[in-house]
Amino acid sequence: MSLPGELVAAAWLHDIGYVPGLAVTGFHPLDGARFLRRADASGQVVSLVAYHSCAQIEADIRGLAGVLAAEFAPADPVLADVLLWCDMTTGPDGGHVRPADRLAEIRRRYGPGHDVTRFADLAAGEILAAAGRVEMMLPAGEWEQGPIVPRRPGRGTAGGAGG
Repeated sequence: MSLPGELVAAAWLHDIGYVPGLAVTGFHPLDGARFLRRADASGQVVSLVAYHSCAQIEADIRGLAGVLAAEFAPADPVLADVLLWCDMTTGPDGGHVRPADRLAEIRRRYGPGHDVTRFADLAAGEILAAAGRVEMMLPAGEWEQGPIVPRRPGRGTAGGAGG
């Protein structure tokens, strides 16, 4: 499966807004997208970073939805779903997780009442739906349910649990 270069770039850069020198608003999708725009990244990469993983929902919680919408166009919806899937199936240690487990980890990490926890609660349905859309696009029989590794012919899914 060949992925568009802009998607790969956005996957690498989607959390760049956490870098202390770039963190201006404290909302990493907006801060990252602003940096990438200044760095002349492609419009699609900038949009993917700005809106990654349902960022518009968290922007609304933080009172930044109007700013986000005024500055950046939404990304291609299919690419946005794939980036979300990559983000929500990778845990903080880089290991594979299921999207529901990733949401639970986010809630635990930030704790009750935090804006990010509120975001996880509000966005959970869309995050799980987007992840499901991506999983339906994956070629049947060619991908494991666990880490994203192509299956070898004649071999089962080592350690992959259905989800």
